[in-house]
Amino acid sequence: QVHLVESGGGLAQPGGSLRLSCAASGRGFSGYGMGWFRQAPGKEREFVAVVSWNGGDTTYEDLVKGRFTISRDNAKNTVYLQMNSLKPEDTAVYYCAAGSYYDIRNDRKSMINYWGQGTQVTVSS
Repeated sequence: QVHLVESGGGLAQPGGSLRLSCAASGRGFSGYGMGWFRQAPGKEREFVAVVSWNGGDTTYEDLVKGRFTISRDNAKNTVYLQMNSLKPEDTAVYYCAAGSYYDIRNDRKSMINYWGQGTQVTVSS
């Protein structure tokens, strides 16, 4: 069982930055792919980024490529999402997920093992 808790959300101005963290407790963190999804009001939850169990592979949704960076620290059981050059359309609740790298990358939400509770990110001037 893995329990995920996100933090680091808040209000940012367009062009600004935020860093989200997802702390995991329980067994097996280092064996899972870890990802971030987001859900804007009235929209479905969508894939944002994923990192493999050892940090060697990453995949990003096209709209965040070059602006967001996902990373993980297995010694701290934590995954990060560095978000730069934020845009108003990045406003959403961001969710951390643990599961198969390929299930996360292919947006197979029903196959994902664990979810966090979400953290709100608002980009507005």
